[in-house]
Amino acid sequence: MLAIVLIAGTYLIAKNMIDNKKKPRSRVNKIVKIVFTEEVINTSTPIVITANGNLIAKNRIELYSEVQGVLKISAKDFKPGTSYQKGEVILQINNDEYYANLQAQKSKLFNSITSIMPDIRLDYPNAYEKWQNYLTSFDFDKVTPELPETRSEKEKFFISGRNIYTSYYNVKNMEIRIAKYTIVAPFTGILTESLVNPGTLVRSGQKLGEFISPSVYEIGVSIKSQYGDLLEVGKKVKLNNLEKTKSWTGKVVRINGMVKSSTQTIEAFIEVNGKGLKEGQYLEVKLEAKAEENAYEVSRKLIVDNTHLYIVRDSVLDLIQIDPVYSNENSVIVKGLEDGIQILSKPVPGAYSGMLVKIFEANKQ
Repeated sequence: MLAIVLIAGTYLIAKNMIDNKKKPRSRVNKIVKIVFTEEVINTSTPIVITANGNLIAKNRIELYSEVQGVLKISAKDFKPGTSYQKGEVILQINNDEYYANLQAQKSKLFNSITSIMPDIRLDYPNAYEKWQNYLTSFDFDKVTPELPETRSEKEKFFISGRNIYTSYYNVKNMEIRIAKYTIVAPFTGILTESLVNPGTLVRSGQKLGEFISPSVYEIGVSIKSQYGDLLEVGKKVKLNNLEKTKSWTGKVVRINGMVKSSTQTIEAFIEVNGKGLKEGQYLEVKLEAKAEENAYEVSRKLIVDNTHLYIVRDSVLDLIQIDPVYSNENSVIVKGLEDGIQILSKPVPGAYSGMLVKIFEANKQ
């Protein structure tokens, strides 16, 4: 029985081996990837330095109170977005008490001059008319005029001895201070920040808000120090929003003379104006520095190990060395490529030197 089982097993193994021998071997088809390429034509390629920054109004002031009092209700609401013309009152602090003190000092000055008029008529008859005209033109509701000029030392000493000069400068000091109860617009602009409301007590030194001119803006950008010699005041630059839907033209107005030690960059300030610009807006700045001769611009995604690039030669990928001259966020300007060679225009996953590829026909056309 055992012999029969062994014979049957041997037969089955032999038959299986014969059957497998007759089967043809399977062929492995080579996969040829379709690639997109572009022909290299070296030209004079401009180097465009790209930087970003926020807009800041060139004319801007922070409003602070130099006096104390209750904020009065003005013709316009003291709120962000309110616009004012040059010379228009932005806000006013109640000055009734201080105004009364000023009028008292003016009255004291007027009385002091009036009291010396008889002595001036007797001792300085030539000066009497000018002092009399001064009293006649004295108006308590207007700015105090300058005192008449003295023509002799005796007259000067006489006027000084009666404390006329002291009273006069006390009045002028109070007139300067009372003007600080009213804040007027130094230029046509718009209120961007409001920190107080009418009826509240304002203290000396308290910040009240911010006021800017929306007509001209500046943007500060940091440029690598190696390109510092390419910057110059008056150079035109292009600016655009991050969505690339709007663009403006500005110019370099200032260049910082110091290189930041931590970043090795130089700060340049660009002036720009136009519609659609707002305080704090984030913009991209493109500064055309110089043109690199006999160079070609490629996408950063195509660069391998910072110094190599794939080309297609006889339907095979080849990895060649290049010389990167300048790189920005999206592209690299390189040298060392021959005119007419085909480089990849789109990355190929799993690419390697010697890989068999086929150039997309539409790309050839």
